[in-house]
Amino acid sequence: MQTPRPATARPTIACRLSTLTLLRVFTPLFANLWESLAVGARNTLAVGAAAATVGIVVGVVTLTGVGFRLGYVVVQTATDVGTFLSTLPVLSYFTVTQWALFVSLILIAVSCIIMGAGIPTTATYIILVAVAAPALAQLQVEPIVAHFFVFYYGVLADITPPVALAAYAAAGIAGSNPFETGNTAFRLGIAKALVPFVFVYSPALLLVANGFTWMAFTITLAGAMLGIASLGIAFSGYLMAPLKTWERWWVAIVSFLFIAPGLLTMAIGLCLMAPILILQLRRTKPQLR
Repeated sequence: MQTPRPATARPTIACRLSTLTLLRVFTPLFANLWESLAVGARNTLAVGAAAATVGIVVGVVTLTGVGFRLGYVVVQTATDVGTFLSTLPVLSYFTVTQWALFVSLILIAVSCIIMGAGIPTTATYIILVAVAAPALAQLQVEPIVAHFFVFYYGVLADITPPVALAAYAAAGIAGSNPFETGNTAFRLGIAKALVPFVFVYSPALLLVANGFTWMAFTITLAGAMLGIASLGIAFSGYLMAPLKTWERWWVAIVSFLFIAPGLLTMAIGLCLMAPILILQLRRTKPQLR
């Protein structure tokens, strides 16, 4: 019996070694891929069940017209409140339409937080688009802005007590008090509640809304950052030194001027913040000495 020649055996050995190497490399990859697909399928079941249940809610809302009725009630209530506020001496600078839009946004934001409490993110978006978005449509708000507005506040419900699911989950991991963790999360994250108002008053921040320009985007971004920082300072009660109660209210009110579109309102807000900064500098001088 003849033995194989070296020239014939070498390719055979090389092919077998290559096959073994490929199997050793790709077998764990295929195993991880299969495990990932299995985990994804299990997680999809929970989302699918929530989406199926939400489909019933959306169907009831659509057939009964609750979404449009809710929008009518919100707009009518906001118009009545705006009419009253526009008659006051100091607040008469703004028109009834402007006050109606502002009050409507507050009412819709509160309703979104309530309806988004304890519901998964996907289900929250579907419900709020069916229920709360029609109210914004009646206020002539762009569809993409309306969707961002309701979804933002729906997600904000995860850190809003008493049903702050994200904060409670974090408390379980950290081993802290769930209620105190929820309150702290709400206090630290409440400053971000101004961002959806910026979406409505200055849609340029979304980059894809109508009327986008880089100048408008820059002004809006600067105003939003100043507004979020001001509201965060008001709720934390500290800037360079502890703030008094009236100073915290002052900063909180001024923060709303920063989210209004335009350089004029931003300049007014900076001028109103100047006295607080001066007082803070005076309080920090004794500490530096």
